[in-house]
Amino acid sequence: MLLPIGLQIPEAFHTILKSFHDAITALETPGEPKPVFASVQAKLPPAASYPQSVALVSDLNILAHSDGVHWIRQDTGAVIV
Repeated sequence: MLLPIGLQIPEAFHTILKSFHDAITALETPGEPKPVFASVQAKLPPAASYPQSVALVSDLNILAHSDGVHWIRQDTGAVIV
């Protein structure tokens, strides 16, 4: 259950909560391109841990997305093994 935070909290908490709010807002409504996760093919994390995520496979110089099972090359649609 979420509870509202009142004005009685210490000022230091206001600052950190504001920074969280600003960071979440920037993720929800990006106004510019954002860096993408980069990795070499051999060190890609498990695709199952990152469904519907995008990565730059730097040694292949391609983007790939996770379908929840495999990393899929965006240039050919082939599975990255």
